[in-house]
Amino acid sequence: MQTRHFQIIAWVLLGLCIAATVVPIGLRPHASLPANADRALAFAALGFAFGLAYPRRWLMVCLFLLLAAFSIESLQFLAPSRHPGLPDAMIKATGAIVGVAAAQALVFVLGRRSGRLS
Repeated sequence: MQTRHFQIIAWVLLGLCIAATVVPIGLRPHASLPANADRALAFAALGFAFGLAYPRRWLMVCLFLLLAAFSIESLQFLAPSRHPGLPDAMIKATGAIVGVAAAQALVFVLGRRSGRLS
């Protein structure tokens, strides 16, 4: 899959994370996981997608996703049924960084297997 595909996937996932975070609580998608695991996994997937979309800009991606996690959580102040919190934002930010790290590890391994370092 080309980088452009991952870019599209990453930006769509960001939109979905924003929507899931801001919509009224009754419209929020529910998983069978605990809320913190749900948050962490969603943002880990987001970080993984952005890490693959922009593999040479991992630091910028990490900073962007840190800002995004806290900004998206802050958007909950606009929704009366939602309750923003610093711990929730920290869990999202941590998940995003773990996702970027996993993507970088994959890029490194695939680069070594193909005989070149990325």
